[in-house]
Amino acid sequence: MGPARSLLHLHFPSPTSYRTAAALQESLVTRFLRSKPPSNLTAPPPHIITGEFTPVYTCGRREVGTVTPEQQQFLKAEGRADFAEALRGGQTTFHGPGQLVAYPIIDLKTHRLTPREYVCVLEKSLIATCAHYGIKAMTTEHTGVWTTPDDKIAALGVHMRRNITSHGVGLNVGTDLWWFDRIVACGLEGKRTTSFEKEGVSGVGVKQVGEVFVREVGERLGVEVVERRDAEEFMAEVNIESVV
Repeated sequence: MGPARSLLHLHFPSPTSYRTAAALQESLVTRFLRSKPPSNLTAPPPHIITGEFTPVYTCGRREVGTVTPEQQQFLKAEGRADFAEALRGGQTTFHGPGQLVAYPIIDLKTHRLTPREYVCVLEKSLIATCAHYGIKAMTTEHTGVWTTPDDKIAALGVHMRRNITSHGVGLNVGTDLWWFDRIVACGLEGKRTTSFEKEGVSGVGVKQVGEVFVREVGERLGVEVVERRDAEEFMAEVNIESVV
């Protein structure tokens, strides 16, 4: 899958806004694109942003512009949640405290991966992360990772631009599942959402789970070294402003 190299893991130490993580993600994607031919700039190493968001509902690119003001008002739950449009695939989902969000920014050409193979990397890494904590997970005919054909523990929604990936996964660790009851999560009627806690695994933090997931992705990319950085400190160094 291409040469072994280092991977930069940028973790938000406390719940952050979706818009702040999106600003960091967009800045990194821009850096990757600028290094594409005919540029002779050195390509950045793979990056993975991890963290947990303050409550937010996001819709996928197929729904952009279709969520009515009334629907948005409902989703905001009297100011308890935000609403944002995203470029990722998939439909409306929830992100919030207790959920690991991971956004890998990599160049698929560098790792000789097709888009489908990349999605398999994410799925296998999620399944291995669940297994690390004693949870048996699987894929089904529907997107995401499941503990049964009806119980979804992780959502996938990715975006690719000139083979540069963005967006990624949301893995429920200690998420309050009430938020998912307010929507048809990912457009699938009759399905449920589950979490580490609901599966009997408690006392595990998003940071720990994120480190396991990043390690699993890195192994599948042939990465030898994972460098961990505080995402907020990184943003300050490169002059990216947080967005409320």
